[in-house]
Amino acid sequence: MELNNIKPADGAKHAKRRVGRGIGSGLGKTAGRGHKGQKSRAGGYHKVGFEGGQMPLQRRLPKRGFKSALLQFNAEVTLSDLNGLEAKEIDVLLLKQQGLVHQLAKRVKVIKSGEITRAVTLKDVVPTAGAKAAIEAAGGQVAAAA
Repeated sequence: MELNNIKPADGAKHAKRRVGRGIGSGLGKTAGRGHKGQKSRAGGYHKVGFEGGQMPLQRRLPKRGFKSALLQFNAEVTLSDLNGLEAKEIDVLLLKQQGLVHQLAKRVKVIKSGEITRAVTLKDVVPTAGAKAAIEAAGGQVAAAA
């Protein structure tokens, strides 16, 4: 094989469709654009969502709410999730490894849902007031966030 013998596989290349080049091409005269109207004309098109002057859907619907992009970095775990873990010290890295919070999580909060029956130490994981009371009642503690 030599460089001057290399060519594409059969059927890999095909001639570009040439519109508006006469009746024999099959796309002469109107060049596949049909007759009249905005879409048939050069430069005649409209912006996305334009509905011919009718009030567009995105403007008819009410604006509602706001969802912060920062929320993807927050996560929650329950007391019963913590109870199921073997470890005595619980931090964000451990929760990620166990699959309890997603990998993007930076801030993790423990909520009071379920029960905890064993002593655990939370590091860089913030509990709610009720969850903190339940953890301390079970003999655990909450380390101050760094």
